[in-house]
Amino acid sequence: MYAGPGAVPENETVTSAIEQPETPATRWTAAVPRLIATDLDGTLLRDDKTVSDRTVAALAAAEAAGIEVFFVTGRPARWMDVVSDHVHGHGLAICANGAVVADLRDGGRFVKVRPLSSEAALAIVHAVRAAAPASSFAVERTSGVRYEPQYPPFKLDPSAQIAPVEQLLDGGERHDDPVIKLLAFHPELEPDEFLELARTVGGDHGLFTRSSPTALLEISGSGVSKASTLAECCAERGITPEQVVAFGDMPNDLEMLGWAGTSYAMANAHPEVLAATTLRTAANTEDGVAAVIEQILHALP
Repeated sequence: MYAGPGAVPENETVTSAIEQPETPATRWTAAVPRLIATDLDGTLLRDDKTVSDRTVAALAAAEAAGIEVFFVTGRPARWMDVVSDHVHGHGLAICANGAVVADLRDGGRFVKVRPLSSEAALAIVHAVRAAAPASSFAVERTSGVRYEPQYPPFKLDPSAQIAPVEQLLDGGERHDDPVIKLLAFHPELEPDEFLELARTVGGDHGLFTRSSPTALLEISGSGVSKASTLAECCAERGITPEQVVAFGDMPNDLEMLGWAGTSYAMANAHPEVLAATTLRTAANTEDGVAAVIEQILHALP
């Protein structure tokens, strides 16, 4: 694990700040970005789900320098209270792995919704359950979550409706309360094993990913990801991929990290994320995102 405060390429020897007095902050050579896109859990947030004072200061300094900051997360909009006080400028966040763009300055109002059709969700349920019978499911709608009796309970949503998933999806499309994400859990399979299996049998109906250390899958509509929604938001602002710096740690960040012109994997990232990126920063517990933002600001003319 990287012990210093900055970021280094994958093939560069990592040493402590004391052993390496020339920090990467003095060697930032990329163009000044126009937008920073950062995941939350395992990336910007510390393990206790707080934002450190150092990170708060770095985010504010980036916005003050004219660099927009987008929080891009698998969390639903209603769970964004952990960072809502630290949104500057536009106030927008990409939630539910790209299914929703929410205005955190306006009570989490949905600015954009990219739903998963109930028909596709039901097809995924049938395919995954046939391949892995012990699977259980939850349905995330714009109004909140509902889940099956055998699904791990949502402690942050104690009043959620509990019923068989077919009942939760009954009624077809609800334009006033669309499905934004389907969640699938398996009590025995390894997380990556479950993901590969589910993609194989249900991938024609939606986009499968995961961000939990357990065998919990997150399923969005086909083509809906952090990357595709971030790309839409950037295009609306005239921002190109080359002008974006992205941070992430789990498989649900892979598309975003591949799309952005400059991407950092956290030191604590999933092996697949580490293999897909060439730049590293310190772990989320060591303010890795803040360290890179400080480098960027240090290099400003």
